[in-house]
Amino acid sequence: MEQPKIAGKQPIPVEMEEGKTYAWCACGQSTNQPFCDGSHKGSAFSPVIIKAEKSKKAFMCACKQTGNPGFCDGSHKSL
Repeated sequence: MEQPKIAGKQPIPVEMEEGKTYAWCACGQSTNQPFCDGSHKGSAFSPVIIKAEKSKKAFMCACKQTGNPGFCDGSHKSL
């Protein structure tokens, strides 16, 4: 099974807007972290689509090891 590239070891704060859809990079290859830029093409990865239910600051996962895809769960602390 392919492993994602660790794009960073700290979460990325993002101001999410209610009703807006976001595509979180799951492969770690995107140059537009934490969002997908299509770099996964040809791999086993695909972006995680997230629709913001309300406007808020979210901390997006950059290490790609999270158990809550898209959002930081502290997994980077064990890397």
